[in-house]
Order: sequence, then structure tokens, then C-alpha cells
Amino acid sequence: MSEHANLLRRHRAVMPSWMALNYQDPIEIVGGKGNRVTDAEGKGYLDFFTGILTNMLGYDVPEVREAVERQLATGVVHTSTAYLLRGQVELAEKIARLSGIPDAKVFFTNSGTEANETALLLAAYARRSDQVLAMRQSYHGRSFGAVGVTGNRAWTNLSYSPLNAHFLHGADRHLPQFAGMSDEQYVDACVQDLRHVLATATGGDVAALIAEPIQGVGGFTMAPDGLFAAYKSVLDEFGILFISDEVQTGWGRTGQGFWGIDNHGVTPDMMTFAKGLGNGFAVGGVVARGDLMDGLHAIGLSTFGGNPVSMAAANATLDYVLDHDLQANAAKQGATIIGGLASAAGRFPVVKDVRGKGLMFAVELADPATGEPSPPLAAALMEAARERGLLVGKGGLYGNVVRMAPPMTLTDAEAAEGLGILIASLEAVNEQATS
Repeated sequence: MSEHANLLRRHRAVMPSWMALNYQDPIEIVGGKGNRVTDAEGKGYLDFFTGILTNMLGYDVPEVREAVERQLATGVVHTSTAYLLRGQVELAEKIARLSGIPDAKVFFTNSGTEANETALLLAAYARRSDQVLAMRQSYHGRSFGAVGVTGNRAWTNLSYSPLNAHFLHGADRHLPQFAGMSDEQYVDACVQDLRHVLATATGGDVAALIAEPIQGVGGFTMAPDGLFAAYKSVLDEFGILFISDEVQTGWGRTGQGFWGIDNHGVTPDMMTFAKGLGNGFAVGGVVARGDLMDGLHAIGLSTFGGNPVSMAAANATLDYVLDHDLQANAAKQGATIIGGLASAAGRFPVVKDVRGKGLMFAVELADPATGEPSPPLAAALMEAARERGLLVGKGGLYGNVVRMAPPMTLTDAEAAEGLGILIASLEAVNEQATS
């Protein structure tokens, strides 16, 4: 048995069966530089999924590595939030300023799941209610509360939850009842549905709406720009809070705003964040109105939230994003790739949709004969891209979407290379499916 096969055998013996691995022959990544990685067999790949949108700047970035090394050199890897943490304060100041939320305060966690749990706790406490609105097809994490507001059965294990959740329309325009609607008509239909949900399914004291501006696990489906502003005008009538889950859409990745919610022209009461901020180091958090953050009466902390090493990485990562205007680069490179995919899509009956904003884009696959969602075709496209040296991800309500989020440092040449591989991979998959 090869060492690779032995590692896979050992993985399956001790890891949960539900912790899926990509590809029929899963790979072990052992090296990374820039926007490329190398597997244990020595094969190199251009990375268009970045550890599920987490290695935002790519690999082995000197500014991040040196910041972490400086912190390690102090000998202080951890102190806990029971002590002053300079890096935590500095990062919180930056995020509070960038958030646009008035009188903002920040609480750091280890992950997006924990961040969403914290935001839901703040909202439930402030409103004295367990009722929460969420979006159909959403995903907010793997914990008890976060699963309760996840509108995707593939990621939901339990029918019960600490929260009483009601799910809204907004990213489901594929449904027949919305066929042929303009953006304005669809937004109006969704708002009328929100009012109906509030009038019929709730007790009138809803705590919050939590929503992803672009649904990550949902396959980068998204509401039309302006929907959440329209929703918030209704929420404000009832005092309902709005939480924007920016775990995947933050830091300029969409190219059109520093936060995904910027496209909707509205400032939320809270935003959650994680993933790319640490460029691979574990960090998450909530930025919220100060009155909401300070509202809890019980003592709280996060043992590893605000960890000095993670804060060093996150400060360096955020500074790099701002200093190099990576939001503008995301807009530029995203336009190249999304435009190229959209132009080529008409040649491929297997492609049902191309969508995205900035460096956050997806290809939805469907059976060319029936038009039905096709998870096998999505899997085939992933394999075809891997064979040609490109790593991508998957998602979608039906598991038929290949989704991609390259590092925000992607160059012109890398964008063209990735686009070429994707089109060649689509040609191969389409030929196999239609022959």
C-alpha cells in the first residue's frame, strides 16, 4: 500500500464519515507559494478555492508570516482575554471603523460558527425572543443554534433547535412562482411574503433576520441588490434586528463593496466575520452596535478569541488588503473570469447558470436532456479541473454547483490561466454528457 493510500485509510478509520473529502482520489496538500499549492505526489495546482475562502492572500505571504514570527519570538502564544491584548484592540479598532456601524464594538471568536452563535445570542437577549428569520438555502455553521437557522437540509441534522426559525425567500428565483419576474417584482414579492410570515407564523417579537449577502454553501446564490434594504424597512417597523453573515463575503471579495451587504445600500445592526481575515489562522468575530454588544448581563469571554498569534496574522492580512486595494483587484479579475465563463456558457448545454460578484463565482450544472440539477456533472467538472491543475469547490442546494473564490491577490495571468482551464474542463464534461 502506498503512503498516500495508507493515509486515506487512517483518515477513514478515525475521522467522521460525514466529514467529506474532495475528489475520488483525495489529495494531501504539502506546499504552497503565492496562489499555488503542491500535493504529496508533487503535482502543482492553481488554487481557486483557498481552503474554503480562507487563504485570502494565498500562501506564504511574507507580511503575514513575519508578523506571526514576531509574535512567536516574544514567547507569548496565548494569554486569554483576561489580559489586555494589543493586537486584539488594534484589529477591533480597524474593523469597527470599516464596519460603518455606529458606536461599533467587536468580539473575537475562533470561527464563523461561533461568530454567528454570538450574534444570535445578542439578538435573542436584546429582543427577549427565540424567534429568528433566516433565508432559504442558507448556511450559518455546524453548531446547534447555527444549524437551526440553516435553510439547507443537506446540512441540517435535527428537526429541533434552541431557536424558532422561519425561512424567507430571496435567493430562490429558480422556483416556478418567480419565473419571469424582474428584480423589482421579485423584491416586492419577497417583501410581501415577509409581511405575511410576520403576520401568520410569528408571535410578533422576532429577534433578528440573519442572512448571507451571497450564500456560500448555497452555491453563491444571491438576492437582487436592494432586497435587504427593502427587508430592513419592514424589520425596522417591528424593531427586528438585522445580522449580515459576512463570513464569506467580507473584506472586499465581491469587488463591489468592502462588505457583501454594501450592495444592498443598508447598514446592519451586526455583522459576523471569519475565514479570510486570518489568511489561514483561526479567527472569527462579531461587530455590532455598542448597545447590543454591551447588553448582556452575564460575564463572557472566549479563551482563544483574540489569540495573540491569530491577531498578528489578522492585522497583517487586513493591512495587506487595504494597502494593496485588493477590493479593486477582485473586481477586475472577477470581471475577466465571470465574463469569460458567461460568454462561453452558451456552447455548453450542461451549464445552467454562471453567477457571481468579484472573486466569488460559480457554475451551475444541469442534465442537458432534462434540465434537472446534476451533482454528477458538478463532480465531473471538479475532477476535470483538477486533472488540468486547478482546485475548485462545490455547493448548491442540490449539490450541482462548482463554486470558486480564488485568492484576492490573483494576477492577470493567473485569472486567464484559470479561465482557460475552466473552459477546457467544461468542454470535456459537456462532450461526455452529450455524446
